[in-house]
Amino acid sequence: MKKLNSSILSLAAAMAFVAGSAVAQSSVVANEARVYDANISLAEVHAAQKAWGDALVKISDDYAAGGFAKAQATASAVLDAAYGYNLGPVLFKPTLTTNPQTFRTTKQGALAYFVGGDKAFPNDKGFALKGWKKVEISNAAVHINGDVANTMGKVAMTDAAGKVTTVDKTWTFKKEDTGTVRIVLHHSSLPYAN
Repeated sequence: MKKLNSSILSLAAAMAFVAGSAVAQSSVVANEARVYDANISLAEVHAAQKAWGDALVKISDDYAAGGFAKAQATASAVLDAAYGYNLGPVLFKPTLTTNPQTFRTTKQGALAYFVGGDKAFPNDKGFALKGWKKVEISNAAVHINGDVANTMGKVAMTDAAGKVTTVDKTWTFKKEDTGTVRIVLHHSSLPYAN
């Protein structure tokens, strides 16, 4: 530790000497167009949450307008774009699932939850097909650490009849090297009622 401290002091002394020297000149030419920032921003987190809400409404609208096949195609595209199944298992615990299929770590399981119609998941009726018209997300807190962000809060979903269903939601978002932000953890539950 003593050697490290003396090295740091030597570097600091050398920098002070060079900075004070009349001969020393330096410049930095920055090309910000080539800078890649792997850190996830709060704006990116909010955009990913909004995109999730918009996608839920889109799946419902596509089901109403074009039936099951159209909704299933939209839901599959949403899972490919928004979730990190391309990175490995996603820690997805939907609101209305039961043992032994409580957790959906594969795209197949998530797709079944959103639109139903999969014999391997016979209890799934299609959560995204309930005629959702509006989604409002209210974060209790957001924790950002580098390329990962965790959020926890409430999600209020309004159906075509104006009925609002509110769930407790926790997400983890991961920013890939390509800059794409993906959901790698999604936990949803109904609030405790006593």
